[in-house]
Amino acid sequence: MFLNFLKKFLLKRKLKKTLSSISTDFSIEKIKTVGLLIDETYFSKKNELIQDLQKQGIKEQDIALLLYHDKDKKRDLNFNSFSLKSVSWSGVFSNQQIIDFETQKFDLLISYYDVEKVALLWVTQSSKAAFKAGFSTVDKRANHIMIQTTAENNAVFIEELFKYLKILNKI
Repeated sequence: MFLNFLKKFLLKRKLKKTLSSISTDFSIEKIKTVGLLIDETYFSKKNELIQDLQKQGIKEQDIALLLYHDKDKKRDLNFNSFSLKSVSWSGVFSNQQIIDFETQKFDLLISYYDVEKVALLWVTQSSKAAFKAGFSTVDKRANHIMIQTTAENNAVFIEELFKYLKILNKI
């Protein structure tokens, strides 16, 4: 218990340093591939979210999904998932699925979590995505665009996100 607290503290400190040096530049390329990082502790409607993305013209094979769980016991074996145990004290990922997800060059990374957790922020920050979107309740430096709603309103989130992406001429 105490070790998890200490691990989170050290990761937050390291994350704070890396977030302060992030560039605000983003790609002007059209969005074709989407990475979806979901905190399944609070949101379990991942299939509905994928369907909402498909309605907006994103193909299912162009969507990569990574799930986060507070505890390892809740894992859905059909999807790539991780927990805080997959992140070392120095911020290195031990799970190959996370490493593949973070190094993949997405046109859009959707950080679908509205409760700030250090492991999720670490994956978002280390992702090679060209454009990042998320909720306004998490650290403002982690994403290029923030939508003000809750995670339960996935249809509203996707609608608002694609409205702004059209304005930015990204779709």
